[in-house]
Amino acid sequence: MSTKQTEKRPGILSQLYRGETELQFVPNRKKFYIASAVVLGALVVVMLVKGFVLGIDFAGGVQYTVPAADTSVSLQDVEDAAEEAGAEVGSGQIAGSGDGRSFVVRVGELDADEQQTVRAAVAESAGIGTDSISVSEVSATWGASVSRQALVALVVFMVLVSIFIWIRFERRMAAAAIAALLHDLVLTAGIYALVGFEVTPSTIVGMLTILGYSLYDTVVVFDKVQENTAQLLQTRSKTFAEGVNDAINQTLMRSINTTIIGVLPVAALLFVGVGLLGVGTLRDIALVLFVGMIVGTYSSICLASPWVVDMAERSAVYKRHNQKIANKRAGIGSEGEDEKPARKPAEAQDEDDDRLVLAKSDELPLELLEEPEKAASGSGGARSGGAKKRKRR
Repeated sequence: MSTKQTEKRPGILSQLYRGETELQFVPNRKKFYIASAVVLGALVVVMLVKGFVLGIDFAGGVQYTVPAADTSVSLQDVEDAAEEAGAEVGSGQIAGSGDGRSFVVRVGELDADEQQTVRAAVAESAGIGTDSISVSEVSATWGASVSRQALVALVVFMVLVSIFIWIRFERRMAAAAIAALLHDLVLTAGIYALVGFEVTPSTIVGMLTILGYSLYDTVVVFDKVQENTAQLLQTRSKTFAEGVNDAINQTLMRSINTTIIGVLPVAALLFVGVGLLGVGTLRDIALVLFVGMIVGTYSSICLASPWVVDMAERSAVYKRHNQKIANKRAGIGSEGEDEKPARKPAEAQDEDDDRLVLAKSDELPLELLEEPEKAASGSGGARSGGAKKRKRR
């Protein structure tokens, strides 16, 4: 009876923890490309057709903060009162809870008299005095300035990121990282437009935050890619695509852990704070962070690194490298014709080998072996004859 015990293959969780998984991200990259293109295309249509709900900070207007001491009064009652007074309600939400609960209603631009009329109507509907309602006014000019500054901040961020990755890694990785960041921006913005949440300064802050988060995860993967492929061209063990796929698997657990740790508190803000407690002031930044963190991890693993592979395999260097590996695995040989000069014919090679053997054994100079006729006429004729006999053998 055999005493050998069959070794059990570690489970997927154990392999994931050790970075020993062999998930085929790079070989299946076209599937990720198609899925991302379909989702992005649909969300772009949503953004073009539905558009965004701009907050008061961007669109301009008047904001009324109404204490909700009377629990019998709803947000809809306050909005209806504002509209009956002649205001165009842009959005409304519930902020806070318990005794600190209040209604935040945003309307279009109003002059001073119209503001007071709406304020009185809203106070009457809520059953409170007008002095209890705070009014904030923001002009459309200020909102345009905020939008312009946010765009400038985004462009500066992209430029600095490109320079850093170009210096730290290489040009291909810089291009792939920027493309992944743009993918995350468009996808997150599309979901934001689909849900219909209001765009506020908190939304912009959340956008910049997820860009930094996505970049962090991408750099972690790129660092491992650089480590795995540093000496790749000096070996015939694997292709560039295989080295990148190994790097993704080796950093997969780190990416998952980072995402989970980041998403859990954000999910609590989004689903508990907004969904259950009704803290509406948190929903704008919570949604951006929740979607952006997940999308950022996806793009780092499934898009950025495969894009580096696509760009690298277009170069002649990696094409030759991949061909040599394919030849080696097919049994043709690992050396290309462009690396070493063509070998001599078999007979000529055998003759040269024989001459070298004789030179070493008889201690004759190679010049004599190269000219056997001259050697035969001199004192070394016997030895040359011996060499010929040995060759006939």
